[in-house]
Amino acid sequence: MKNESICQLYSHSLSSTRKENPSQSPSINHELLIRGGFIRQESSGIYTLLPFGQKVVQNIESLIRSGMNSLGAEEISMPILQPRAYFETTGRWNKIDVLFKLKSNQGNTEYGLAATAEEVVVPVVKDRIRSYRDLPLVVYQIGEKFRDEKRPKSGIIRGREFGMKDMYSFHATPEDFTSFYKQAKNTYLNLFTACGINAKVTEASGGDFTVLPTHEFQAISAAGEDLIINCDSCTFAQNREITTLKDGGGCPKCGQGHLKTDKSIEIGHIFDLGDKFTKAFDFTFTDSGGKRKPILMGCYGIGTTRLMGTIVETHNDQQGIIWPDSIAPYQYHLAGLNLEDDAVRDQAFQVMTAIQSMGASVLYDDRPDVKAGDKFATADMIGIPNRIVVSERTFTEGIIELKRRDTGVTSKISLEQLFITQKRG
Repeated sequence: MKNESICQLYSHSLSSTRKENPSQSPSINHELLIRGGFIRQESSGIYTLLPFGQKVVQNIESLIRSGMNSLGAEEISMPILQPRAYFETTGRWNKIDVLFKLKSNQGNTEYGLAATAEEVVVPVVKDRIRSYRDLPLVVYQIGEKFRDEKRPKSGIIRGREFGMKDMYSFHATPEDFTSFYKQAKNTYLNLFTACGINAKVTEASGGDFTVLPTHEFQAISAAGEDLIINCDSCTFAQNREITTLKDGGGCPKCGQGHLKTDKSIEIGHIFDLGDKFTKAFDFTFTDSGGKRKPILMGCYGIGTTRLMGTIVETHNDQQGIIWPDSIAPYQYHLAGLNLEDDAVRDQAFQVMTAIQSMGASVLYDDRPDVKAGDKFATADMIGIPNRIVVSERTFTEGIIELKRRDTGVTSKISLEQLFITQKRG
């Protein structure tokens, strides 16, 4: 998404910043995403993605698609309405305490609103797999999930409706599953790095999904709901829920570092499901010797809207959000000053057109009656990586002013130099 040539006039956007804080600001991401015009809260744990927020999530999804496709996964779209009969097959209809349940007005048919998708994906894939020649097979989807949280909190990080990518892999042997699981783990780490997050792979409980070992991807943050014990010298980390280790102790992995406890946000979780779900649906395959065997399964999730909230929690300052280049709603924020001057207004339009011609996206603050300080504050709050100023002074000097949001470094450059900068980027 970030490479599309898009120009949006600020004066014509549904998104707009606000100076006042929300009446209730349970977290930094809640406050800044609302003030920056990225989301609107409709109810507890329920949000509308406004245009700025929609673009950020689309950019996150684009990175995710690239990563999942590199693993050989195919994208599908499964229903949000999931028949009760599927949950009865796995025995989870009354075990998933956050499952929204509803009854059709046309008879007594009952459904669960998608909190996850194991009960649907197994029958879907079962229709395709017959023998070992059909395996492995990997599918994923990106869409909406619903969980009846008792206490939605931390803004968009824990809601009742949220965006999620869930991927499922199916394998003939433990060795094949283990190999893919490792690939998925590395892909996740690379993906989170691309989003500006230094994620820690953390051993964790499988909850309602599995008794087998699982791994969470945790981002250290004071806004986190989880506690992880981790090493100050290597990558070792365990969720406090499963560990018996103590702060200050030696690391069992590297033998050199010391353990400490940090609050963190779970941004991804991968599971070894074994044959729990495939066995429930009597899903088997014929091996090379003609014997029927159970299919092994893995599950790999990333909360897309949760990831957006986590990035804001870890990338901000007193002025607002600082988006990483990879997922920012636009690459450039063009602030036009002195727009009552026809010549300056023409130059701003030329700069906007030039940015588009470079294949880049730009948000143009074209409001003619807003002071420079207010436009700069708007740019800082929204957090687009590059701010360009066109004014009476820059017009006279024949340059434009470019400022990086993350470093605060400002430079005066020509339009030709901007082309070079964009090409290198």
